[in-house]
Amino acid sequence: MAFPVASAALAGPSAFAADGSPLKATPDSAPDTAADTDPGDQQLITNLTKRIVDARLGNNVSGVVLDAKTDRPLWGHNASTALMPASNTKLATATAALTVLGPDHRFTTKVSYGNGTLTLIGGGDRLLTSADLDAMVTDAVAGLKAAGLTTVKVRVDDSLFPEPTLATGWNDGYFPDSVAPVRALVVDGHGVTDTSIDAGQVFAGKLAAAGITVDGAVARAQASSTDVPVAQHQSPTLADTVHQMLKVSDNNTAETLLRMTALGAGRSATFEDGAAVVRGVLSDTYGVSLDNFEMHDGSGLSRANRIPATTLAEILDRATESRFESVLGSIVDGLPVAGEAGSTLGPEFSRFDDANSSCAVGKVQAKTGTLTGAIALSGLTKGTDGNWKIFSFVENGSTANANSIKDAMDGLAATVNGCWA
Repeated sequence: MAFPVASAALAGPSAFAADGSPLKATPDSAPDTAADTDPGDQQLITNLTKRIVDARLGNNVSGVVLDAKTDRPLWGHNASTALMPASNTKLATATAALTVLGPDHRFTTKVSYGNGTLTLIGGGDRLLTSADLDAMVTDAVAGLKAAGLTTVKVRVDDSLFPEPTLATGWNDGYFPDSVAPVRALVVDGHGVTDTSIDAGQVFAGKLAAAGITVDGAVARAQASSTDVPVAQHQSPTLADTVHQMLKVSDNNTAETLLRMTALGAGRSATFEDGAAVVRGVLSDTYGVSLDNFEMHDGSGLSRANRIPATTLAEILDRATESRFESVLGSIVDGLPVAGEAGSTLGPEFSRFDDANSSCAVGKVQAKTGTLTGAIALSGLTKGTDGNWKIFSFVENGSTANANSIKDAMDGLAATVNGCWA
């Protein structure tokens, strides 16, 4: 099915041919003639062709560069080869979430009361904080005291999502440091095995501090349809959530968004249904090529994921188009900037800090991706002609030191910018 783009009035040139088929870039092809190529672009092509074979990148590397203004493929190297994309997968997850749910969507956490029990109900808000719980506790306690109640049981309801499972390509060693078992309730982003019970315990502690006696241990139970709502909190907008997810490459947020997107599309909150919705959005709504595309999670932790550089570049290309800006703009805004402290391209990660790439600090925006045996960098930068260039570079299997691989990747991005000539 085609997914309507939420909260957007589309305008501008169509991305589809007269017969309705999507106009797809073919980044493995070169520009039509040498005469068509800007001198700066020709230098970019020459340099990338030489630098993509850097020994640090190994023998299994792909790359592509598109001109964002014309959608014209400028350069490609194994661009249609599907490799493990690591966290570049989050670009696909973000695109689907924003399209299905809309950038202004908010997730709601609720508290209900019934039969001597307060139930904290998860709504998929990965940015819920202790301060947010404080406000909810204030409202809940006011209601309890008005009713003359000073003792309650506390339960948590995270039934919005099914019981957590491992995605294809995951192992249980990921839990809970790389990603927590995916549940609909969490507070302060705590990386624990049971984020719902943890959130309930934080909530219970705040109730006790407010003078309410909590009877027994926090447990899991579904709220009753006859319960009375006593408090709720709405998350920041989805656009803000996506922005934060991309800046720090938050795996937990990505997996939650995959499930919320599936629910928003009328599917079940599973890895499989979430990935199916992502595929539908990319292909049917945006005309993105899904040749050789395999996606098994929302975060990119799955070692079974395979996405070509062509597809990653096309996703970013759509996000830069003015007709999609009102929906997908937070993807571009959320891309880390080279040298930006607090992001995955910050100095704390030793990015863009060598002689070849440091010239691109502040000039490149890109999503990082890092797994054992897989490093990716996809983003955009202005070229020497002043036009935005979209790039994607992915390597798998290099035996070089990870930091040296990243240095080589950063150098490729600086090459696209043209500051490393």
